[in-house]
Amino acid sequence: MPLAFQRLLASTLQKTPKNLLSFPLPAVFSFHFTRPSLYHRTFSIPPHPASPFLRPRTRTPLETQFETWIQKLKPGFTTADVDAALRAQPDADLALDIFRWTALQRGYKHTDATYLTIIKLLISAKRYRHAETLIEEVIAGACPISIPLYNTIIRFCCGRKFLFNRAFDVYKKMLKSDDCKPTLETYTLLFNSLLRRFNRQNVCHVYLHAVRSLTKQMKALGIIPDTFVLNMIIKAYSKCLAIDEAIRVFREMGLYGCEPNAYTYGYIFKGMCEKGRVAQGFGLFKEMRDKGLVPKGSAYMILICSLAMEQRLDDAVDVVSDMLANSMAPDLLTYKTVLEEFCRRGRSNDAFELLEDWKKRDLSMGQKNYRILVNALHVNN
Repeated sequence: MPLAFQRLLASTLQKTPKNLLSFPLPAVFSFHFTRPSLYHRTFSIPPHPASPFLRPRTRTPLETQFETWIQKLKPGFTTADVDAALRAQPDADLALDIFRWTALQRGYKHTDATYLTIIKLLISAKRYRHAETLIEEVIAGACPISIPLYNTIIRFCCGRKFLFNRAFDVYKKMLKSDDCKPTLETYTLLFNSLLRRFNRQNVCHVYLHAVRSLTKQMKALGIIPDTFVLNMIIKAYSKCLAIDEAIRVFREMGLYGCEPNAYTYGYIFKGMCEKGRVAQGFGLFKEMRDKGLVPKGSAYMILICSLAMEQRLDDAVDVVSDMLANSMAPDLLTYKTVLEEFCRRGRSNDAFELLEDWKKRDLSMGQKNYRILVNALHVNN
């Protein structure tokens, strides 16, 4: 330390009162004269000594499998290699990790085949949010879209209630493409999705316009429909009571080489009965029975009630007998409708005889329903 600074410090200490010397100096005036370096720093708490070795973190089974598959994918792997690796994964999350890792590698790009595989895996594993993310990537142009990939996306969107409109957006994109036009599978998915919303009369007419539009576009593309698609179109028209259009499609089935089945007849004569054209509906019923086709129980009961309210009681009784002969039974309301109409026509004795006969043939009627019907007959008499 310089000599002048030492003399200044000594003179200062001599002039300072003794009681002030008992207090420690502030930290700024604390010097270590014995230390040769001014940059040396002391610590109040010494640091912990370094550990002799660090234990590595244990890898999870998924991480181990991921590293194993990554090692199997040799440099220069192709989309076929990635597709095979994705199909071999029992865990959808692991498959998604491999899919994302391979997309980051230089010189590689996913195709429609790998996107189709991973989307199917995620949907089957109920990873719907991840599947939706990948679908948005595909729609945004992540890869060229093929017809199977288009149909898979539309099927997924049709199955999710909040993606209903998105399915038709994808369909419009498919319609505008040059080499991936909609197929019969595409229209089957869209018609089926629309019909699931035909649950109320006022809602039916809202979606009937979409059914008409899809039908025209399908014909314009030259796609030959099958019986299943034609039945859905007939069902849509019948539910909206557009009976003439339903009959027109029914008459055109032979042009496409399709034969009407029990569902076809059932949809039409149910719509005719609800429209008030009971005679035509009963004629179609007899036509289908001549072909050996049996309608569903709901179609039977609508026809029975319609015939009874049109005062065609003998025809209604014949349909009830046919229904019981095919191991189906009307519900309580249907029985009651027919029997009450008999009473209104002054044929109470016939009503009691019919009830006893139906009780013997319908083992599911039960004592409770039988008593309800008997009481109803007594009230009407």
